[in-house]
Amino acid sequence: MAQVYRNLLSTDQSAAVFSPSFARVAASTARDWSYVDSWLVSKFSAGRHAPVFERNQDTLKALLALIGANEVADEDYSLLGHANASAFQGLALRRVFEPLRTEFEKPVTRHEWLRNDLLTAIHRCLPKEGKNVIDCLVNLVDQTGDEFHGLEILGRRIVCLQASRFEMEQTVVRLESVQQYVQRKYDDASELLGTWQSDCHKPPSGAAKQNLDLNRKIEGMRVKPVEPRNSSTVIDKSTYAPYPNVEDIVQEEQSLLALMSRKTELDAHIATFDGLTSHTDRARLKLAAFRSPL
Repeated sequence: MAQVYRNLLSTDQSAAVFSPSFARVAASTARDWSYVDSWLVSKFSAGRHAPVFERNQDTLKALLALIGANEVADEDYSLLGHANASAFQGLALRRVFEPLRTEFEKPVTRHEWLRNDLLTAIHRCLPKEGKNVIDCLVNLVDQTGDEFHGLEILGRRIVCLQASRFEMEQTVVRLESVQQYVQRKYDDASELLGTWQSDCHKPPSGAAKQNLDLNRKIEGMRVKPVEPRNSSTVIDKSTYAPYPNVEDIVQEEQSLLALMSRKTELDAHIATFDGLTSHTDRARLKLAAFRSPL
């Protein structure tokens, strides 16, 4: 009889577990808890975990209400940000179109009135691309922090900004190359130092003797410096410069200009003898003919 009762009880529990309505409720609750867990993970920074709490229906309802209120606050904050951006854009547009509006408010002749109406109609009927161009101009004027003085000046500023950006990018690339080179050298030096400091490193067999010989030579040179064999090979350090400086380059340039001037004068003197023949007697006669007028 007890066995029959246990079979009936297990049958009722299996029916309750696999009931469609119970399965739907369980699936909905699991989805809600999954959503709550993902929201909690997004609110805590890396390395921090959500506090442990009891998972029941009351806690789930409270957390869902908190998530809903947080989403409403986020939407309000986003709307406020869009409103601020629109307000700043409107102020920038006013700065751009203020000179045009001033001109529109005081038409004098019929031609100006027609021009103002035409500009107003064009501004109202601008397509999406045109509005995007106007918005780009407004943003550029707003970033420069100055009034709109014409497309030419604005274009020059854009070119200057592009040139500055290119120079900065090149500087960043050079700095990255230098940083990589220094890092490689640092890694090599660290590896070499670790090899020397390790227990497995063994210095060469003749290193101690070589070190002793070098110390003796250094001490001997310190006591009595070695005299050069030929005094003519001594280099005057005051006149020796490993790299040329600006003054040396200027002096060399002046010397070169003087030599070029002297060459021009000599070429002018030589040019007077270009017509002489290779025959000696004829050349002497021609030279005498040149000297006679002098």
